[in-house]
Amino acid sequence: MTKPRETFERELHHLEDQVLLLGSMVEEALLLSVEALKRRDLDKSRWLIEHDADINARRYAIEEATLTLIALQQPVARDLRELAAILEIATELERIGDYAKGIAKINLLIGEGPLLKPLIDIPLMAEKALAMLRRSLDAFVRRDVDTARALPALDDEVDALYNQVYRELITYILADPTCLEQANYLLWAAHNLERAADRVSNICERILFTVTGELLEFNGKMTPQAFTPQG
Repeated sequence: MTKPRETFERELHHLEDQVLLLGSMVEEALLLSVEALKRRDLDKSRWLIEHDADINARRYAIEEATLTLIALQQPVARDLRELAAILEIATELERIGDYAKGIAKINLLIGEGPLLKPLIDIPLMAEKALAMLRRSLDAFVRRDVDTARALPALDDEVDALYNQVYRELITYILADPTCLEQANYLLWAAHNLERAADRVSNICERILFTVTGELLEFNGKMTPQAFTPQG
C-alpha cells in the first residue's frame, strides 16, 4: 500500500516537471518572438499570439493540481512553501509568456516594412534574459540557494542594454521624427524583455523562500529588503 508521504512526493515531483515544461514553452515563445521581430516574420508572430493560450492553459493546470494537492494532503511547513512557490513561479512564467506575445504583437504593428536598423541589443537582451530563466529553473529543481541569490545581479546587464536601446532610439527620433512610431514600438519590445528579466528575479525570491523560509526582495545592488506585494 502506498504511503501518504510517497504519494505526496510523487505528486510534487510531477508538479515540478510541469513547471519545467511550462518554462520550456515560455523560453521558446520569448526566443521566437524576438527572432520573428528581427527577421520580420509576421506569420511566426501570428502563430505565437495564437499559441499563447497553450501557455495559459498549462499554467492553470499547474495551479489546479497544486491546489488539489494542498487540499488532499494538507501539507505543512516546507512542503507548503514548496507548493506556494510552484504557484508563484507558474504565474511568473505565464507573465513572461505574455511579454513574448506582446513582442509578437509589436512585430505585427510595425508591419511589413524594414526596421530602422538591424537589431543587436534587443536580441542580446533576450539572450541574457533567457539564460537567467534557464538557470533559475535549474536552481528551483536543485534548491540551489547560491544561484538564486546570484542571478538577480545579472538583471543589471539587461537594464543597461535597455538604457542603451533607449538612448539609441532617441538619437534616431531626433535625426528623423518620422521614425517616432517604430522607435516607440521597438522601445516597448525592449521594455518587455527588461520586465521578463525582472520576473526571473521574482522566481529567485520564491526559491529562497522555499529553502530558507525567508520572503525577501532584492534591489539592484542585491541587498535584501522587506518584501512588499507587487502587481
